[in-house]
Amino acid sequence: MNRNNLTCIDLDQPGHEGFREFISCWLYRDDDLCFIVDPGPLSTIPHLLQELTTCGVERLDFILLTHIHIDHAGGTGALLEHFPKAQVICHPEGVRHMIAPEKLWLGSLKVLGSLAETFGEIIPVPANRIGAGERLTGSGIDLFLTPGHAPHHVCYRLDDLLVGGEVAGVRADIARGIYMRPATPPRFMLEVALDSLDRMIALAPHFLIIAHHGLVEPAVEYLQIARRQLPLWVRGVLETSGDEGDARKQVLFDWLLKRDPNFANFDQLATDIQARERHFFGNTLRGMQEYADQLAPEQKQSLLTGTS
Repeated sequence: MNRNNLTCIDLDQPGHEGFREFISCWLYRDDDLCFIVDPGPLSTIPHLLQELTTCGVERLDFILLTHIHIDHAGGTGALLEHFPKAQVICHPEGVRHMIAPEKLWLGSLKVLGSLAETFGEIIPVPANRIGAGERLTGSGIDLFLTPGHAPHHVCYRLDDLLVGGEVAGVRADIARGIYMRPATPPRFMLEVALDSLDRMIALAPHFLIIAHHGLVEPAVEYLQIARRQLPLWVRGVLETSGDEGDARKQVLFDWLLKRDPNFANFDQLATDIQARERHFFGNTLRGMQEYADQLAPEQKQSLLTGTS
């Protein structure tokens, strides 16, 4: 895979603090194949179309969705109006929601509130324009079901590139080291997320696209960081369970700064990006807390002692 064939198109939301270098669409183009990954919400489709025009893109073979959350897939139906031959690919469980997105839109409003309204409504995708992977045959692109961040999450592989979506959580550029944070909104299942990471690590890709955010190498290092973070963060949720509300979030936040060397690089983030990360930290905590609440006592003990 020639990395020069890849272009990152940032889909910034200037009306929300820290929403820069965060939501991204990726363009891949060579002599035989042209596709994008995660076209983003409806609000950013005009910008995406302008950037595709600037890049000289006249056709798209595929629009690949790593998952159907509104910030990744909400604008897909609108984009299709401009690329009539493009085929949309997503998780089998996501197809029906993209065709009839009413429940997906209501769920986005419930979870994101005013942010969902900023992103804009979810435009339906025609049933004959979307599939679950079978239409990729002969393209050189492999699809892998990777539930964890969401039950409808998938990763794609092209040569030594893994398009990872949020399988490894969130990353941000810093001057020294690596900053990463798990992305585990409800409903989160630790075992499922770890299995997805283990299978992607076994593929041994060299490059990794992290939807939020960047093209990184060596891919396995970042996947392994995510693999270590998940059980550590669940342990932190269990150890700080005596606190509630905002106090609970701060106690866990401080606990992690002392024990997670990658999250500890939080202080290198710009002030606005710190604000964004603190906001989404709450979503991560909610998913992990719901998971921890349903564990049997012996499972909790195993995670607390690191014997799982």
